Amino acid sequence: MTQELTSPSPAPQAPGPGRGPSWWRDAVIYQVYVRSFADSDGDGIGDLRGVRERLPYLRDLGVDAVWLTPFYASPQADGGYDVADYRAVDPLFGSLQDADDLIRTAHELDLRVIVDIVPNHTSDRHPWFQDPELARQRYLFRPGKGKDGELPPNDWESVFGGPAWTRTDRGDWYLHLFAPEQPDLDWDNPDVHAEFEAVMRFWLDLGVDGFRIDVAHGMVKAPGLPDIGHGQQAKLIGTQVLPFFDQDGVHAIHRAWRRLLDGYGDAHGKQVVGVAEAWAPTPERLALYVRPDELHQAFNFQFLNAGWQAGALRSVIDASLAATASVGAPTTWVLSNHDVVRHTTRLGGGLGRARAATLLMLALPGSAYLYQGEELGLPEVTDLPDEARQDPAFFRGHRASGASGQDGFRDGCRVPLPWSGELPPYGFGPGGSWLPQPADWRRLTVAAQTGDPASTLELYRTALELRRRLPGLGDGTMNWQPAPDGVLAFSRPGVLCTVNTLGHDVELPPPGTPLLSSAPVTVNNAAAVLPGDSCTWWAI
Repeated sequence: MTQELTSPSPAPQAPGPGRGPSWWRDAVIYQVYVRSFADSDGDGIGDLRGVRERLPYLRDLGVDAVWLTPFYASPQADGGYDVADYRAVDPLFGSLQDADDLIRTAHELDLRVIVDIVPNHTSDRHPWFQDPELARQRYLFRPGKGKDGELPPNDWESVFGGPAWTRTDRGDWYLHLFAPEQPDLDWDNPDVHAEFEAVMRFWLDLGVDGFRIDVAHGMVKAPGLPDIGHGQQAKLIGTQVLPFFDQDGVHAIHRAWRRLLDGYGDAHGKQVVGVAEAWAPTPERLALYVRPDELHQAFNFQFLNAGWQAGALRSVIDASLAATASVGAPTTWVLSNHDVVRHTTRLGGGLGRARAATLLMLALPGSAYLYQGEELGLPEVTDLPDEARQDPAFFRGHRASGASGQDGFRDGCRVPLPWSGELPPYGFGPGGSWLPQPADWRRLTVAAQTGDPASTLELYRTALELRRRLPGLGDGTMNWQPAPDGVLAFSRPGVLCTVNTLGHDVELPPPGTPLLSSAPVTVNNAAAVLPGDSCTWWAI
């Protein structure tokens, strides 16, 4: 199923202005959920050609790189995270030539490209799993418990709900920490290691600049696969080390991949990066993934999950910076992605609070990830009809349990983007959209917000332009400054950031000249009035 190119691989990319060898340390990287970004052929599903056509928008937004969610050959049981062929593009998204064209165009626009790699599991349609003998060598099969092996090997639960084991017609069981269509690989088998190193080289040869590693904390399981002892295990992820997540053995895999990335980059005159999607119980354990000989970045989910209170935010910022500083790495901040409720809704304060959180994040030292549509202020879509939903977590957990409500499920943050027009699909493509878009999104389209100085899109554009222009922002030092209760204030070289987490105005002496604010700030010679739930950057 592997596809062939009709043109050679692109030459190594030359760094653009302000984007030197360690570009990733303070980069702003934009996540593209390919299915929902832009549709070029009218089937209602986003594709690689649609992404390529919209790349000038991302350049003008001011980001440094693009992260693409999986577009590989897949039955789409979990939105492409069930991969059947890691070297082929699914026809739903285009062809390998489309991927090559996208990477070339991105580099011409001075954008780097990061692609997903999914090493914890494959699709059950992968050739390895389709071969019964090969499957039992390269995946985690175990005999069942009970008199006739009729019970699962242990009490592990799927992240998507239900047991993490499925019985085969041979009577044994295979592990799937996610959907049954996503069997977990056995990383004790050297063939698995060799295959993923070959897959990485394949995409590096095509020109990608790095990999976001899905479930980077999950490939190694505790010896003996011990029981956990109680249910609702998904709630424990990120709160403690589990026998199937954040085992110390994963770090040997990441060290091997770092050697591969460094060797490839040295040979081709460019730096390629590894980014961990790793849920760890503490900032200190998360920092293990970005030690000097491991990956370059790890998503900071402690920051994403922090409450909108000054004390909670300061605590998680301090802990995150201290942990990554201890290993010489930058912190990687994130507020939204394709697996969580959009922060416009999740933080509980509407668009104003979300805008403030974004300016806070972009003022912190290190790198930042943006999720498509947050620059438009898109909220979570919470009223999708059941018949439209496609998240396997909905079918295995929500519907199976008879629960009501949609909080925590992922379709609501994956609704396709609105680009222009008064009616759905708002310029997403010449057809419809695979998930229905709200009727009131006409005021949130790219076209409607472009040129409006009060819009969220123009706030993002201005913030990213200032971040690129001001040397004090990005990677570097920060120092907390005195502030009233409920307000955070910290200085960067030449810049002061104030964050009012309260729901009412706060008055303080003017700390400098306003550069940018998430809400209108009143300043005179005697005082500056910070609106509730706002963030302001000041020149000092």
